[in-house]
Amino acid sequence: MTRTNVPPGPDAHSAFRLGIAGAALAALVGVGLLYWVGELAVAPLVFTLVVGIPVYLVFVASLLSVWLGFDKGVSDLRPVYSERKSP
Repeated sequence: MTRTNVPPGPDAHSAFRLGIAGAALAALVGVGLLYWVGELAVAPLVFTLVVGIPVYLVFVASLLSVWLGFDKGVSDLRPVYSERKSP
């Protein structure tokens, strides 16, 4: 089965933003719940907020981009040429 070459539309952009916002909210609520219950001390909490959540959001963005059709293959890439201005 061949894949159609239809670019993602505004609904895909909205779904991407909503997915990232939902993932960020879920991560923050999860970390906050672990801190509130007492399973997470202050130092691991700060480490998780500074290092863990951004890495998690990069993975979520990668998965969402593939799922929503934002991924590009090698055949979709075109060379970019810059024009040089002569002095």
